[in-house]
Amino acid sequence: MPRKKPFSNKQKKKQLQVKRERKRGDTGSGPSSRNASVERGGERQSDTSDSETTDIRRINQQPFSREGRYDPNRFRLHFEKESKEDVEKRKKLAREKVLQQVSDKELEVDINDIYPSEKGLGFPRRPSWNYEMTRESLLRKEEKSYREYLDDLHSRNPPGSLSHFEHNLETWRQLWRVLEMSDIVLLIVDIRHPVLQFPPALYHYITGQLGKQVILVLNKADLCPPPLVIAWKHYMASQFPHLQLVCFTSHPGQPYSTVLQKKRMRRKADWGHAGGPTDILKACQEITAGRVDLSSWEQKIQRDAVAERADRPDEGAESILVEHQSDSAMEMTNPSQELYKDGVLTLGCIGFPNVGKSSVINSLVGRKVVSVSRTPGHTKYFQTYYLTPTVKLCDCPGLVFPSRVNKQLQILAGIYPVSQLQEPYSSVGYLCERTPFLSVLKLKHPSLGEPGWTAWDVCEAWAERRGYKTAKAARNDVYRAANSLLRLAIDGRLCLCLRPTGYSCLREHWENHPDLPEIMALQGRLTEEEGAGERDDEDDGESSTEPEEERDRDADDDEDGDDEDEGFGHPRREEEKPPGFTVNMYNVLRENECE
Repeated sequence: MPRKKPFSNKQKKKQLQVKRERKRGDTGSGPSSRNASVERGGERQSDTSDSETTDIRRINQQPFSREGRYDPNRFRLHFEKESKEDVEKRKKLAREKVLQQVSDKELEVDINDIYPSEKGLGFPRRPSWNYEMTRESLLRKEEKSYREYLDDLHSRNPPGSLSHFEHNLETWRQLWRVLEMSDIVLLIVDIRHPVLQFPPALYHYITGQLGKQVILVLNKADLCPPPLVIAWKHYMASQFPHLQLVCFTSHPGQPYSTVLQKKRMRRKADWGHAGGPTDILKACQEITAGRVDLSSWEQKIQRDAVAERADRPDEGAESILVEHQSDSAMEMTNPSQELYKDGVLTLGCIGFPNVGKSSVINSLVGRKVVSVSRTPGHTKYFQTYYLTPTVKLCDCPGLVFPSRVNKQLQILAGIYPVSQLQEPYSSVGYLCERTPFLSVLKLKHPSLGEPGWTAWDVCEAWAERRGYKTAKAARNDVYRAANSLLRLAIDGRLCLCLRPTGYSCLREHWENHPDLPEIMALQGRLTEEEGAGERDDEDDGESSTEPEEERDRDADDDEDGDDEDEGFGHPRREEEKPPGFTVNMYNVLRENECE
């Protein structure tokens, strides 16, 4: 009788994983989610990313024990899977297509191209209910409404035309609750590409149906050249006239760094140095019009400023009350129509993944109360923080809304986790065609003849430069190099900044705008720092054995990218600026005047 072949370590691990999942049930969703409702019907879905049989890819698996208070995987990101044919096609194209630098005009983007009104790119709404309904019937009604929303969305948009967007109903429920609780909504976007992360349907729903105000927070302002910051402010104001706009940065004054810098230039405890909290306070004061006492918030900002100048923490600062929300927050509760209930202003912080929502909250508080990460989907449950007795902050998990944005650009914006990419090379090619990668990365072509560069060549050259090698054959680890380059872009060390429509023909206007000193003061830039990056760039001899190499990986204790490469967007000297116009040029010019 032949003996059975012993299992390999990989097979044993897979068997143990299956046993654990059978013991505790599918951890990919809660009992009230859409996927759980399918399982109740008898159809079991696999939960591992390497053996999925459904069209939905559930990523960012977190360890979980039955004794734990919450299931961290309940709000895991759910994205639509791509076919193997599409992945292989892009991989082949990355090897063959010679990269060509695009014109400045192609860096301009219009919000109407990202969210065309005729495509029905809205978001799922909470269906109506009454107190006579049971909780189970309400959940079934929400699931049915969500399925109808998806069916309508896909009927209007052909397969492959939509970008990655959230398919987990549990995460959308978090958004519903935050919108119901909030008096004012802080919609946070990345200043490098704000139109990618500003769904007009959400804005019109909040201001129209809910009757609440929105403050658009243009975050990470230190990563963008000052003229471009001003241009984006004017563009968004022209598209949404009643929108309050605030520029924000959690790390002002950081010197221009280089891609090959050995250590990131950042302070360990710099949350009190943020630029923009005062502007958010002023916007809230204008909206509330004296109906809420915000003097305690103003006093807190003044105390933080004094502590910052003294370069020591505020020892007299009061403790922050944190409310960790759980399933009880999603129970059947009637959304209150009363604004500023009990004299408390509730600010809801919403936005896409990786726009820096947690960093904004930490900066407003003045110290770290929320963990931050480059990994999309890091924040799970929404939580509330009492900034002062009359001001409460509410942090919502990052949500990806459906749009028509290019998927490669979506990856470079940090919306889709880099660690989960099956094919990162096309995104690297997209990045290289829009940045001066050769001068910044200082690469040598892997071929002797030095023909044109392909995305694969760039990744191979970067692997050679950084010493990335495969474990078995010691070849250049091209996949790891591609992931490293994408994370450099997300961090801002290889900075790609999109531009509003018409920026090219108005460039001189923005570069000589009278608001430039204000933006430069917010960024904390000093003109003598302009050459700092050049000095650091001389030291480019890094080896792959240095511990700083591990910074390329997604780490939960790593912050959102806050460094800018020295080759992009040096601020102009203040004495060079002549007086400019104070009108919004996007409202003055007609559409065809910038073509």
